[in-house]
This record gives sequence, C-alpha cells and structure tokens, in this order.
Amino acid sequence: MTELRDVETELDRLRARLLVAALAVLLGFALVAARLAWLQVVRHDELATRAEANRIAVLPLPPDRGLVVDRHGVVLANNEAAYTLEVTPSAAGGARELDPLVDKLAQIVDITPGDRRRFRRALEEGKRLDSIPLRTRLDDAEAARLAVQRWRLPGVDVQARLLRHYPLGATASHLIGYIGRINEAEKRALEDGPEEVLANYRGTQVIGKLGIEQHYEDALHGATGFAQVEQTAGGRAVRELRSQPPRRGDSLELTVDAKLQALVERLFGDRRGALVAIDPRNGELLALVSMPTFDPNLFVDGIDAESWRELNESIDRPLLNRAIRGTYPPGSTYKPFMAIAALTSGKRRADTVIHDGGRFTFGNRVFRNHGEHALGPTDMTRSIVKSSNVYYYSLAAEMGVDLIHDQLAPFGFGQRTGIDLTGELTGVLPSTRWKRETYRTPEQQRWYPGETISLGIGQGYNSFTILQLAHATATLAAGGQRRVPHLVRTIVGADGSRREPALPALDPLALDPKHVRTVLEAMEGVAREGTSARVFAGAAYRSGGKTGTAQAVAIRAGTRYDAAKLAEHQRDHSLYIALAPVDAPQVAVAAVVENAGFGAVAAAPIVRRVLDYLLLGQVPSEEDIALTQRGLAAAPTGTPRRADEVSIEALIGAPGMLAAAAE
Repeated sequence: MTELRDVETELDRLRARLLVAALAVLLGFALVAARLAWLQVVRHDELATRAEANRIAVLPLPPDRGLVVDRHGVVLANNEAAYTLEVTPSAAGGARELDPLVDKLAQIVDITPGDRRRFRRALEEGKRLDSIPLRTRLDDAEAARLAVQRWRLPGVDVQARLLRHYPLGATASHLIGYIGRINEAEKRALEDGPEEVLANYRGTQVIGKLGIEQHYEDALHGATGFAQVEQTAGGRAVRELRSQPPRRGDSLELTVDAKLQALVERLFGDRRGALVAIDPRNGELLALVSMPTFDPNLFVDGIDAESWRELNESIDRPLLNRAIRGTYPPGSTYKPFMAIAALTSGKRRADTVIHDGGRFTFGNRVFRNHGEHALGPTDMTRSIVKSSNVYYYSLAAEMGVDLIHDQLAPFGFGQRTGIDLTGELTGVLPSTRWKRETYRTPEQQRWYPGETISLGIGQGYNSFTILQLAHATATLAAGGQRRVPHLVRTIVGADGSRREPALPALDPLALDPKHVRTVLEAMEGVAREGTSARVFAGAAYRSGGKTGTAQAVAIRAGTRYDAAKLAEHQRDHSLYIALAPVDAPQVAVAAVVENAGFGAVAAAPIVRRVLDYLLLGQVPSEEDIALTQRGLAAAPTGTPRRADEVSIEALIGAPGMLAAAAE
C-alpha cells in the first residue's frame, strides 16, 4: 500500500510540472506573438521607413557656380573639372584610423603637409557633409592608382568635381574676390538663417569670401539638386531611383575692361595705390585697381600657412582693397570741388581776385603754398591751373567747416557710394557735428577755426576713398547727374535670361551749368598749361585734371617737409583726377600712388595712359611702361600699340603681384 501511494504522489508532481512547462511554453509563444504583432502591426510604418532609409539614400547634388566675364566676354572666373581625393571619416573607421589611412594614401599619391593641415582643419570645423577633401586636382595617373587600391582603403573615394579657377591669376583679384571653404562662423550664419538657404548649401563646401564672389553669392551659387539612390550595406550606390538636377548659378557680365585692368596693374609695377575709372554717363566702372594684388587661386582649396603669412603680414598689405577700403587726404584734387562749392553757395565769384603772396596767416599760424611760391593776383581759374593753396586757405576760412560739409556731401564725400562690393568704407567729411560724435572729451569735441583752413586744400580731417574721389569727379563731369557706381552690367540666368541689377535712382545736384563750365575749363587748363601739362603734352583729346599731393603723416609745426629724411611709407601720396573729353566726358578717373610724391610725377602719367587706352585705343610701348613704373614718365614715349593687337597675357605678370604657389 505504501508503494502505491508513492507512485501516485510522483505522478501528481509530474503532471504539475508538465502543466507549468506547458503554461510557460504557451506564455512564451504568446509573448512572441505579441512582439510580432507589435512590430508588424503597431510599428510597421515606422520600421518600414527605417529599413527603407538603410537601403535608400538621398544625396545632395551641388550646382555649378556661375561664370564671371568682363565687358568683352573675357573669362575672369570659371570652373575646371578635376579629380578630388576625399575621405569619409565614419566609413574609414573613425578618427583614430584617419592618420594611418592618410599615411597609406601618401604612399600612393603625393600628400603634402599643407594637405594634411587643411584636411585636419576641415575635420575639426565639423562640416555637414561626411566626405572631406584631402587632395584636389589629381592627375589621371594618380586617380588610376587610387582606383586600383580602392578595395583596401575604406572610406576613400575619388570624385570628379568642378573647382573654381581664376584664369588671369592676380589680375583684378580685389574686384573679383575669391571663394573658400565655409568656416564655422559662416556655417552658423547659414544655420541661423532660413531653412531653404541652409538646404541649398548641403553638399557645398565653399562660399564667396570677397569681392564680386561674395556680394553676388546668391546669384552665383545656384540651386542644389538631389539624387535618391539605392545603396549597399557598405554605403556604395548601386542604382539611382530618382533625381532632381541642380540649377547652375547665374553668370555675371561685368562693366570692367580686363585688358585695361591688366594695363593699369602693369603701370603701377611694384608700387602701392589704387585707380578707379568710371563712365559718368551711366556709373559703369571701367577699372577698379588696388595694388599690390594677390592670386585668388590660392584660396580655393584653402590657403597654406606660408602663403597666408606672406599675404597677411606684408607691410604692403596686398589683401587690402585700397580702392574702397583705403582712405586718403585728397590733397589739391579737392580744389575743383571747393571751387564749385564756393560758386554754388555764393561765397565767391569766378572773377574774384585774391592776392597770393605765398602765405596765408590765420591767428598766429602761417599756412604756405608749396615752396612758398607767390602767384600774385589769382582768380578761380588760375587758382586751379596753378594750384594756389593761399586761394583755398582763404576760401575755407570764409565758408567754414559746416558749409563746406553741406556743399560737398552731395558729391558723395564721406559716405558709401553704394557700389556692389561688400566692405566699402565711408571716409571722413568733417563737420562740427562729426567731431562732437567722434571724440569723447569736451576739449576734443570742440571745433577750432584754425582746423578749417587746411580743409580747403584737402588736408586736415578730410579722408576719402579713391572710389569716392572718382565718383565725385564723375558727378562733376556729368554736370551734377549722379549715378551709382557698379561693377555688374548683366546677370545671365542658367536658362539664358538676362537682367540688369536694380540700381537706386539718385536725384541730380542743382548745379549751374555756367559754374560747372568754369571749373571744367580750369581743369582743362591744368592739363594744357598747368601742373600736368608735361604729362598730357600731345594728347589727341581734350582732358581736364587736377594734381594732388597729400601728406601720409603729419609734419610738426615749424618744420619743412623733406622726403629724403622720411621712411618710404611716410612720404607724401601722389594723386590725380581727370575727365575726358572735356566737352562731353566719357570717363572720369581718380588715382593714388602711395608715398610717391607730387601728383604729376606718379599718378598723372598712369591716368594719361588710361585715357589713351579708352579714347584712342592705344597701349603704351614697353619702354614707356618701364618708365611709368619707375615714376620717370611724362608724356608717352616710344610707339604706342593698338589695344586690339596686344593680348591680356602680354600685360600680365607685373612686379608686386604676390602669387606664391600653394604648398
């Protein structure tokens, strides 16, 4: 009996265990079924989308950047097809694997220390795109070697891309500008802006940094497209599902003449300065020169440290656009504008005669003519032709600083012209209000009557850009008609459409034609018998001009200026303004050659050759160019050449162009 009870007990236990096991199995199947239901039903859409995303990738297609050409169709900026070696850090195994990978690549193609630094900088800047260029402009042999080794180089790819190129090198670099890699500040600006703008820069690693490239970035950039592709688990595309092609950027037709630009840069040689030539009839800029210049191609791939140090630390400051960001006292080039201000305000008539004894005394201070030469009885015409300082000392004293300001501000002095370039400075056209707002202490804020005297000859607080001086000359040449100076004539869309940039209309100045004629005839006298007569001797056209010599540093009271005792960077600037032909001006020019002395010695000869080019179609002889570069030229020497027979390439290569090769 006992034995039967033990068997029954064991059977009950076994049945209980089987029941528990069966329930556990059923519970397991129930959980699996529930999980399947959760994944297949509840989260079906989400997981299907994620699975599809692992298989499908949307790749941005960056657009081709628009071209930049001059008024005659000469290409100033284009795009060159080139192979680019790129690395995707995430596919290469992470940051720790990058240095060994780059070392492997260096055994296949040449990778310089500069390439490594640029790659590391781009990596640290956290670009939106994973693919980072390591080497650009690979030749066919290098691209082929990389293709053969591609299987053992994870994260490495060779892409065929279009890279920005400036065919004329350093010519016109300040007005064209350059593109460069998007830095962190520019990235933040894009991210803080509209979403559509940020989206348009996906797949793009460069942006306009200076000049036309920067100011017209929106037009030149174009619109980014996309490609939806099926890819392998390793991330390699196998077929394209659909795409939207990018829209090429708009091209720009400029107003400038590239050959004239190259000629002027050649005439400057290794001297510093600026020149601006404007058509007073429409505001088109025919030339905008700043010297020395630089090669914008250095910046396209990211400039190396050595070239950047050479450009940035040079005492000649080649990166400074002197035409719009350099400010200078206008010197005696200011006198024609003082004359028109005197006539317009009624402070002085053209036939009023002032005795010029070589000196003008105000209070206990003596103001002198250059060399203290006495001109005797001097009317307005003679004051401009012979450049009488005494005449304009007395005129400034009669007018006062605020009347001078109010009369000359409408010509654009001391304010931005509105040119289509970023970074233009305002300069200084002084007034009592300006001084109160500029200085802090009451003593500094007070305007002293003696400070007004030197304003009459373009010294003192007067400080203007060469663009402002050229713009004012163009306004005077046009009889008071004002035009906004501009560099872009036409914007050409990718579809071939053409449109002109919108320019604000400026009200004309209420100048009496008789007053304008008086000043222009006096300026013609400067070129015919005055301070620039030797330079314009034999010219086949009638031009008007005015020389100017402006102090670069202040000279202590009671001491005389002696260039030989000053460092080169402290010597006077040479300036010249001109317009031609006098009876119907087609061009107005302003030029400065820094620390080069009298206006007739350095600046006027350059301007003469600009007018010969524009009005006669002539390029000076090589002998004459050499003399002009050295400041030894007057009227042109040698046989001039027809402009259409001289290539731009023949004019490029002037001294002073810093075009160091990238490391």
